[in-house]
Amino acid sequence: MKTFLAFIGLLAIIVAIAAALFFFGGFYSVAGTEEDPGVVNWSLIQVRQASVARHGKDTPPFSLDDPAVVQQGARAFSERGCVNCHGGPGVEWQKFSEGLRPDPPDLKELAPQREPQQLFWVIKHGIKMTGMPSFGAIEVPDREIWTIAAFVKKLPNVSEADYKAWTAPR
Repeated sequence: MKTFLAFIGLLAIIVAIAAALFFFGGFYSVAGTEEDPGVVNWSLIQVRQASVARHGKDTPPFSLDDPAVVQQGARAFSERGCVNCHGGPGVEWQKFSEGLRPDPPDLKELAPQREPQQLFWVIKHGIKMTGMPSFGAIEVPDREIWTIAAFVKKLPNVSEADYKAWTAPR
């Protein structure tokens, strides 16, 4: 049994050294034009989902179902530049966002899978190595971030006409 455990320990050390050589030796390409290996992509997704689920627990200070809040969120979504990477109802994302790795998610698909608290946390804190900035770091007020989260949560059901009306210059 000791021999088996020693073998497992040795194997773990060899794998750790090989991984260190691969990553720190420059063999892993950080180029945005290359796809990540499957195991790296899978790992990053799992870590991101677990982190957002663990940390996204804040309670909204007001009802996120209030139509006025959703409309304010649509305006903030447009004015803060979210639409540039994620697009919006009747609005295509900007061409530069196609160069981000990983690609910015389609929020119409993502919104039903996330709780508003999780959306708030991501918008406020950003996500490392994705291009998603921290709106909290640029001192966007929590209230405004909550309105954006409310809008994103309703996004799958927002019509082009409504979005255009809500985001029109005043």
